[in-house]
Amino acid sequence: MTTATFIGLGVMGYPMAGHLANAGLTVRVWNRSEEKALQWAKEYSGTACQTLSEAVSGADFIFTCVGADKDLIAVYEGDDGILANAPQGAILVDHTTASAGVAERLAEASRKVSMGFIDAPVSGGQQGAQNGQLTIMCGGTDSDYAKAQPLMQHYAKALNLMGPAGSGQKTKMVNQIAIAGLVQGLSEALHFAEQANLDVSKVVDVISKGAAQSWQMENRSATMIDGKFDHGFAVDWMRKDLGICLDEARKINASLPVTALVDQFYGDVQEMGGKRWDTSSLIQRLRKFR
Repeated sequence: MTTATFIGLGVMGYPMAGHLANAGLTVRVWNRSEEKALQWAKEYSGTACQTLSEAVSGADFIFTCVGADKDLIAVYEGDDGILANAPQGAILVDHTTASAGVAERLAEASRKVSMGFIDAPVSGGQQGAQNGQLTIMCGGTDSDYAKAQPLMQHYAKALNLMGPAGSGQKTKMVNQIAIAGLVQGLSEALHFAEQANLDVSKVVDVISKGAAQSWQMENRSATMIDGKFDHGFAVDWMRKDLGICLDEARKINASLPVTALVDQFYGDVQEMGGKRWDTSSLIQRLRKFR
């Protein structure tokens, strides 16, 4: 039976690992907080490992979903880490949103020890992870992707190989750039409607039937109107992602003026106490500074 190890049981990794277990795979998990791993093992049919080396030893597939570049380097390159302890032939799949540079670095390091590597950041948020409806953007070789794709399918509604290592991360950057502009535009539109003394819900109902319609409008406008911001991806995480986008833009000479501005706006939201609010909270900044 296929053995899959999942490293990182945050709001995304926890349900993603659960989907693998529910699909009948032999699943091991490891998390920096052992309590979270033990909780997962009680909820699903799987094994909570005490050490990272124990978790990856003998695994056919190893999935990671951690915080940022430095966390990836720690779990992959440390003496207790993946590259030093996983078997040759293992396929490593990283779902962290990280830099393209670290993806390329880990892909090369994996190749040198005869392991495959796929950078596979996801979009869809906590709800998408729980419902098995994530969009996954992958970078790597055709052969490694072909092996990993059936497993990722257990928690994906859409996934595709975008090119060589790093391409998944670059595609995720495109996704975040698009979202940043959309959320700011929607925030300004709703704020304008409020200031114009319109029935904002009626406005959304009308314009959502036309060219202004978007996923953000459909899924976030009602909670934005009500000032409720506990429905998804946190502002802290978005600022991390936008920082990655802006760093990459400087490297490739891409101009991102709107993204840079929205990143600053999210900084204002953080200063307002909204670090853990979801990304639609940009509207609160407009309400405060009106």
